[in-house]
Formats: sequence, C-alpha cells, structure tokens
Amino acid sequence: MVYNELQLTASADFTDMLMAELAEIGYESFVETDSGLNAYVQLPDYDQALLLEIIVKYQEMTAIAWHVVTLEEKNWNEEWERNYQPIEVEGRIIVRATHHAVSPHFEYDIVINPKMSFGTGHHETTASVMALQLGIDHAHKTVLDVGSGTGILAILALKMGASRATAFDIEEWAYLNAVENSELNGCQTNISLFQGTIEDCPAGTYDIVLANINRNILLREIPMYATFMKPTATLVVSGFYTHDEPDIEAKAAEVGLKATKKKSLNNWSAVVFERNN
Repeated sequence: MVYNELQLTASADFTDMLMAELAEIGYESFVETDSGLNAYVQLPDYDQALLLEIIVKYQEMTAIAWHVVTLEEKNWNEEWERNYQPIEVEGRIIVRATHHAVSPHFEYDIVINPKMSFGTGHHETTASVMALQLGIDHAHKTVLDVGSGTGILAILALKMGASRATAFDIEEWAYLNAVENSELNGCQTNISLFQGTIEDCPAGTYDIVLANINRNILLREIPMYATFMKPTATLVVSGFYTHDEPDIEAKAAEVGLKATKKKSLNNWSAVVFERNN
C-alpha cells in the first residue's frame, strides 16, 4: 500500500479534534509530534479538497501549517513491528505486543496490538496515568475509562483486581482495537466496551473514573464525570500540559473534587482527584 503522510503543525489542544475530523475523511492512523500531528491516508483515498475544508475550519481557531508527502511503498506491519518497543512503567508494568517475548520480571504484563500501524498509543500521559493507578486500590472496584483508545487503562485496572470496567471511545477504530486488546489480555468477560461519548454512557456510578483525553474536553466534561463517581470515588485525568493544571483543578473544585496526587513527564501532567468531603 502507498500512503500520503500529512504533516500538521498545530496546537496540542487541537490534535484530538483534528484526528477525529481527519478520520472522517479516510485517514487511518496518527502520530502526535512535538509540533503537532502526522496523519496517514492511503493514496487512493486522499482528497485535498476535503482536507482543505478542515484546515480552513481550524485556521479560524489556531495557527496551522501543513505539508503532504507521498511515502514509498513498504510493508507497514513489518515496519511497525521493527519500531514498536515495549514500555515499562515504574518497574512494575510492561506493555508489549504479541511479537515481544514474555518477561517474568513484571507484576503486570499487558499486551497491546494497536490497530493503527503508525501509533502505539504509548504517550507520556498514558504512562503517567498507569503510574498513578499503581497507587490506587483497584481490588473489587468498578472502573469507568473515558476515551479509552486501545483500552490499556481499563485492562490494567482489571489486572489490578477491578471487578468490572466500562470503557468507550468516540472512534470506531479505537473501540474495535479495545475489543481486540481485551481479548488478548483475557479481560473480555469483565469489560463493557462501546463506541460513543460520555453522553452515551449508561447511568450508574463507579469507584474509579479514568479520563486521558485533552484539556478542552476535560474542562467541559469533568462535571459530567463527577456524576458517575460514587461518594468515595477517585478520578484520574490526563492529556494536558503542566501549566494547565490550575485550570483543571479549578474546574474539578467546582464539583467538589480536590487534587490529591500528581505525576508529570516531559511537561505532560496527570492528576488524581478525590471528593472534598
């Protein structure tokens, strides 16, 4: 297959929205970069007119620069396997693909085969949330994973003893990937997965709510997350820069939540909130 690579320079606050828009016009995979985003579409599906509509729309909100390159034909699955290395979190968790050898040295072994060949999903925010999860008692707890992506956070929660997890993502490819990954980890009987948003989530409350999304969505949705929390529940959020912490904490305070623990990697932050009783 021959792909076009779209190289976008844009604010990190808009990358998730841009990915969603580009997925609607045929882009299959995405890689977040220091300057923005790279997106990949098969050459026959590339439509510059539709791309320009998205660029013009977002140029009204943020500065965007873009460039398209046609990549040489290659075996992308082979390329992915060559470049996708396992990651370790706090010396206790290993995240690997099926082609990596099993290591007995880790407490939690998680197998993630990302659906998108170009992106493993191993971002600083993911590692930070997982590190914070290690400090939370998951035994017999119920978990809600908002914007679950590959399903990695919900899978870790179940491996840590959670009794049940509900996870969802707005993207179909993410939902399907989470289904595959839950089966790879033997978690399929204890997890409910669906494609949608927080508005589509069935009524109920949880012991732990996880949301690794982005600053703008968190500022809009944290009050909704609070409605899904039991009185003694824990909320863990990430997907924003360290300098955005005051805004996130202020929004959480509006619904009676206070920050109790933080983790940061390369200026990306994750924060644990508890009820301010």
